[in-house]
Amino acid sequence: MRVCVFCGSSSGRARHVEVAGQVGRMLAERGVEVVYGGGRVGTMGALADAVLSAGGSVVGVIPRSLVEWEVAHQGLTRLHVVETMHERKALMAELSDAFVTLPGGAGTLEELFEVWTWAQLGLHTKPVGLLDVDGYFAHLLKMVDHMVEEGFLKPPYRDMLLVEDDLERLLARFQTYRPPAYKWSDDGPTG
Repeated sequence: MRVCVFCGSSSGRARHVEVAGQVGRMLAERGVEVVYGGGRVGTMGALADAVLSAGGSVVGVIPRSLVEWEVAHQGLTRLHVVETMHERKALMAELSDAFVTLPGGAGTLEELFEVWTWAQLGLHTKPVGLLDVDGYFAHLLKMVDHMVEEGFLKPPYRDMLLVEDDLERLLARFQTYRPPAYKWSDDGPTG
């Protein structure tokens, strides 16, 4: 199994670096190959270093411009260099069987929302999860629930976003995940 982990090029608080390392070790110990953004910095670097230290396999996907800025991790199992951010996200999605989002900034959220939207449109049937470390995503989840209340997000698509504060429980939910059936109406996809 390959799991794509979305996380930050910044470190955030020390706890976030610690959790990224724990996630990397746990995935490696379970024999799960990690796909991520290819950086050596921030929680991305902590994740990759932990996977490698635990004897795991980690695949990075990074745009050439970031390689030129010297932020690419040079010790990965494999590093794919692409031309654009769009190519990066598409290849990360193609290479992965599931997605885990750790705390991060705007880029991390953008990656999450894109793969979740693709799932809502039926472009893939892979599970999409948030690892809600210390309530980091609490405000975001309130907004997601507000989108449901306001009629912009159908409940079955809200339920597609798997949220846990424990990686083991999140991975267990991945194993039993079944996407909703897709039907189209004048209001878009329905579940």
